[in-house]
Amino acid sequence: MVFDILHPGKATVPKTKIWEKLAKMYKIAPDVILVIGFRTHFGGGRATGFGMDCGSLDYAKKNEPKHRLARCGLYEKKKTSRKQGKERKNRMKNVRRSAKVNVGTGKK
Repeated sequence: MVFDILHPGKATVPKTKIWEKLAKMYKIAPDVILVIGFRTHFGGGRATGFGMDCGSLDYAKKNEPKHRLARCGLYEKKKTSRKQGKERKNRMKNVRRSAKVNVGTGKK
């Protein structure tokens, strides 16, 4: 669903308030609503964005891209250092085919 939010004389409305308002309007839980892609129009006072009702958290976690879930606080990416990633890549150069899967796990 595409939403136009009017907020004359105020700063851009936080997504948390948008979640709450949509949850009241559609009588659903606010944690299953994904609100994305908001753009403030030139001159202020109006923003347009997109919102989705996923139905359940399980459905959202299964079908939505990870970056969208992370922005809503439903997914946290594993952080590895840049050096670890580069070392793993270089170790993978020395093995062939399916052995590449075992390179980063510490198995031999």
